[in-house]
Amino acid sequence: MAARREHTLPEVSNPKAGRDYFIGQTYEAGMILLGTEVKALRAGRANIADAFIKISPKGVMLYHAHIAEYDFGSHNNHDTYRTRPLLLKKSEVDKIVAEIQSGGHAIVPLKIYFKHGLAKCLLAVGKGKKQHDKRQDIKERESKREISRAMSRRR
Repeated sequence: MAARREHTLPEVSNPKAGRDYFIGQTYEAGMILLGTEVKALRAGRANIADAFIKISPKGVMLYHAHIAEYDFGSHNNHDTYRTRPLLLKKSEVDKIVAEIQSGGHAIVPLKIYFKHGLAKCLLAVGKGKKQHDKRQDIKERESKREISRAMSRRR
C-alpha cells in the first residue's frame, strides 16, 4: 500500500491585522466562491491586506478581498474585488454583533485557507490600536531581538 501524499494548500494571511488591531475572539466562516475563485486561491493568488467584513441584512460579507483572475479561465472569469458572502451560524453572528455594538470594535479577516477541501475565512473581532500601542509593540519586538542576539553571542 503506497503512502498517501498530502498536498499543502496555500494560506492567504492578513499582515495588517496583528499590527493594527488587538485580536479578540476568532471565528471560522465558510466562503461562497465561484469556481475560478477557488482555483485562483489554490494557486495562492489572493490578497486580504485591505479587506474588511461587514454585517448587512444580506448576511456577513467580505469586502475588498482581491482574488486574482484565474489564468486559464474563459470570458466568464470572476470580478477580482467582488463582495463575497461568508457563512456563519446565527448564534455566532449574534455574538459578533453584540461585541461590535459595545463600541470600538471591528471584524477583521485574519486568513483564508482550505479545510477538508472547503475554503474558510478566519475572522476576528478586533479593537483598533492607537499610535502609542503600535510604538510599544515595536519596542517590545526590538527588545526581544536584542535579548536573543545577546544570548546567541554568549553561546
